[in-house]
Amino acid sequence: MELSCSFDDEHQKETMDGEVDETDSTLGVGGPELQDSMQPSEGPQEDDERTISITDVSPFIRCTICTGFFIEATTITECLHTFCKSCIVKHFFYSNRCPKCNVVVHQTQPLYNIRLDRQLQDIVYKLVPNLERNEKKRMHEFYKERGLEVPKLTTPQPCTVKPGKQRRGLHAQSVFRIPPELDVSLLLEFVGAEEGIDNYKPLEKRFVRVSGDATIRHVELFIRRKMGIGPACQVDVICGDHLLESYRSLRDIQKTLGESSIQDGLLVLHFGLVLPPGYKE
Repeated sequence: MELSCSFDDEHQKETMDGEVDETDSTLGVGGPELQDSMQPSEGPQEDDERTISITDVSPFIRCTICTGFFIEATTITECLHTFCKSCIVKHFFYSNRCPKCNVVVHQTQPLYNIRLDRQLQDIVYKLVPNLERNEKKRMHEFYKERGLEVPKLTTPQPCTVKPGKQRRGLHAQSVFRIPPELDVSLLLEFVGAEEGIDNYKPLEKRFVRVSGDATIRHVELFIRRKMGIGPACQVDVICGDHLLESYRSLRDIQKTLGESSIQDGLLVLHFGLVLPPGYKE
């Protein structure tokens, strides 16, 4: 993931440094039905062509995160906004909302709801001179400088299925699916640590999807591992006003506490770090 992100940052900078002169580059979109609006021509109408500046279409083929032309154009299925793949993947490390319209893409796994838009990417490569060629050259240099094997780019071939062998939902094989056993979405909120506890890391991911059979003990072990908490520190997990026992399952907590424990479809658990009774350094 880090390699891909670093590479895409380089291409966006070089793209914006002026390899493409937007003011001079033009593209032709023609057709007999458009000829009447143009100035008269002595030649046949079929030879006429309407030209427009690339700046007119630039807002539709640029990523609003990096402001460069789309590279691996990727669309959010919830709102149909499109970004560079590396840009939107990095954005979802810190937020589960669309950076353009702020809609919630997915409560816990926003990467499930993005798709590559190959048709749009082909259009971008056709409109922007030399973009595809320069992008492949940068990728080749990126991998060579790091002593890595350059991946081979292959065009996906259409899958042919014999009549009678088609199955329902076959067209959706590329869609990410959440396993049915992961039926509980958690929001883990850190409320603080008791004085004297300072040797821990921040919890980077607050949204977790787990099985309802998992217990508070499993949640505690997850928090300890992610925050690097030692055995001398106690982790108290709270839901609402209730201090939760370690043996209770998440499904049982949802049923017992009902709507008061749910926020936007998430089971909200607060946790704090305390020193056990009678602890002495």
